[in-house]
Amino acid sequence: MFNRVRLLVLAMLLLPLIAACGSSGSTATSPTTAPAPTVAAAAPTTAPAPTEAPAPTEAPAMTEAPAMTEAPAMTEAPAMTEAPAMTEAPAETATTAAGGTGTPLKIGLVTDVGKLNDKSFNESAWNGTQMGAEAIGGEAKAIETTDPNDFAKNIDQFVSEDYDVIVTVGFALGEATIEAAKANPDILFIGVDQFQAETLPNLTGLIFDEDKAGFLAGALAALYSKSGKIGAVLGTDLVPPVWKFGEGYRAGAKHIKPDIDVQTVYHSDVGFDKTFVDPEWGKATALSMFDKGVDVVFGAGGQTGNGALFAAQDRKDSGVVAIGVDADQYLTVPEVQDVLISSAMKIIDQGVMDLLKQASEGKLPGGNFVGKVGLAPYHNFEDKVPAETKAKIDELSKQLEDGSLKTNVPPAKPAS
Repeated sequence: MFNRVRLLVLAMLLLPLIAACGSSGSTATSPTTAPAPTVAAAAPTTAPAPTEAPAPTEAPAMTEAPAMTEAPAMTEAPAMTEAPAMTEAPAETATTAAGGTGTPLKIGLVTDVGKLNDKSFNESAWNGTQMGAEAIGGEAKAIETTDPNDFAKNIDQFVSEDYDVIVTVGFALGEATIEAAKANPDILFIGVDQFQAETLPNLTGLIFDEDKAGFLAGALAALYSKSGKIGAVLGTDLVPPVWKFGEGYRAGAKHIKPDIDVQTVYHSDVGFDKTFVDPEWGKATALSMFDKGVDVVFGAGGQTGNGALFAAQDRKDSGVVAIGVDADQYLTVPEVQDVLISSAMKIIDQGVMDLLKQASEGKLPGGNFVGKVGLAPYHNFEDKVPAETKAKIDELSKQLEDGSLKTNVPPAKPAS
């Protein structure tokens, strides 16, 4: 009994030992490998890779990578836009095709009283403005003045529209042009037939030696006349260019024939709003001269002077002839080609164009710029003008140009 008790106690003592031995000896059994799931479950908590791995969040490399946005190489490339060479380039592209070298400009022209198609100085200046705009790749617009009180208003219209150059035509616009130039130093002004006593850096007066052109016209008239009587129908003598044309005509005729009868009539009995736009008066005055034996008439004064040309056309059967002014009026007033022997030209279109080219290059001279003058071709009278007359006119032209011959005409009518 005691032995059984001893055996039972021994067995109870040995059982845990046997169980422990069995547990350590069965390592290959799959049931005991199942702890893998618990180990695996621990992975998410122990493996901070997913949570700890700010790689995804930390990957501001994607957002942070202003290398992409920061790379102003893309935005910074204003080297393309920033380069004024691209915006300035139109200057070269626009003018290269036209043969110019300056920058494109907005050019406005304000006429003296009268129309753009006055066949005289307004039209010549407008032609020069258009030629200049084309040569430099610019654009041109004109305003026709009908009332002298509108001179300043018309100039201001171009100022308000930010035009680069404003061309004003005629002596009468001189004061308004000077005031506008002083008030707008960033705008360039060209005043046709406007002598500048004071030099402003942004204003150029395009002036001419009208006395020289008139001198040649007077010499031609004296050489061609058969009656020994010649005439001139002119605008107001208060405008220096008109005065110089008329007195130059007289001086040229007297240089050829000191005793020739020269009848000059100025339309100074009216205001500036009428003196250059009165062809009826011009025609009536010329017809009166023809009735007194004049056989050559010089018409100088816009549409008023053109009236004298039409008078000669009406009397062409009597053998009278006419001399035009400013432009080659054989081309601008074709209705009088039968009687037009020549024209005393101020080459206004060329002068305006030359100044616009200088303006586009930043070289417009302040003060005064003297344009060219001369006589137009004889056209229909090429075979009627004697060779010795042509030779004499050529000789006088050269002498006037080199200064060996003087007209002795004052630059303006002396005060009485």
